[in-house]
Amino acid sequence: MLNKFSETIFYMPNQDENDRPTLGLVCGDQYSLIIDCGNSTQHAKEFILEIEKLNVPPVKYAVITHAHWDHFLGMNEFDATIIVNSQTNELLKTWQSYTFDDSSLQTYARTKLMSAKCIEIIQEEIPNRDSFKLNSPQIIFEKTLTLDLGNKICVLEKINSTHSDDATIIYIPDEKVLFLGDCVYGTTTNSLFQYKQSLLLPMIEDIQKYNAEAFLIGHESICDLEEMTTFWRELRAASEAVKSPSLESAIESFKLENNRTPNDDELFFIKAFVNNQIIRSQ
Repeated sequence: MLNKFSETIFYMPNQDENDRPTLGLVCGDQYSLIIDCGNSTQHAKEFILEIEKLNVPPVKYAVITHAHWDHFLGMNEFDATIIVNSQTNELLKTWQSYTFDDSSLQTYARTKLMSAKCIEIIQEEIPNRDSFKLNSPQIIFEKTLTLDLGNKICVLEKINSTHSDDATIIYIPDEKVLFLGDCVYGTTTNSLFQYKQSLLLPMIEDIQKYNAEAFLIGHESICDLEEMTTFWRELRAASEAVKSPSLESAIESFKLENNRTPNDDELFFIKAFVNNQIIRSQ
């Protein structure tokens, strides 16, 4: 079932148990735009069936927010022009070279090219996978791209991100809505979950320049401006406390700077920034 944000914006909520991210639908007078293509053939088909229940203009475009498997493995199902930034396109080329038969998947598991969850979803939700080949995007942009769906402008921008190097966000000016994909999350490197300190402030600046009041994030419910402001404040406070690979020192620094102990979210972020310091020192 699709959730309705407005008369022209809908979304299929994330499903954490199946690693399914939020999928978006933006409708203009003439065309519609899909935001992210799902983590499998099955995920995409379910999204398409829900869209068909709505009386909306035909889907002309689909944009992939970044080249992580759960956001693009369903792309072949859409009869739409696929849009990515140039860095995402390069990353997708690797996936286009993959085969998905049992022997290949065993190799990818052994060499850690794919996670166990990714392989499980491929096995369960991509039929005819022995012959499955990922399609190529049709529109490649560098920094920004503006689409007009018919009295509905959508602004795509490749931004700095603590999650991936190829993050694209989508802004809908008349609705003051931002689709963020996974860009505000951290990432895992060498089994350590980290937030990259050097990219935090540039990312926040890239996002806050848009006059947004609602934010759709890849694996969350929709967030309002107050919730995002709190999120940014906690991330900043955690980052400012971390000046070395020492968790104990970071917590003490946080207490001195804020006259209180960190809450659970802030402690999580502090640990992630400390991990970033550890990784950078290796």
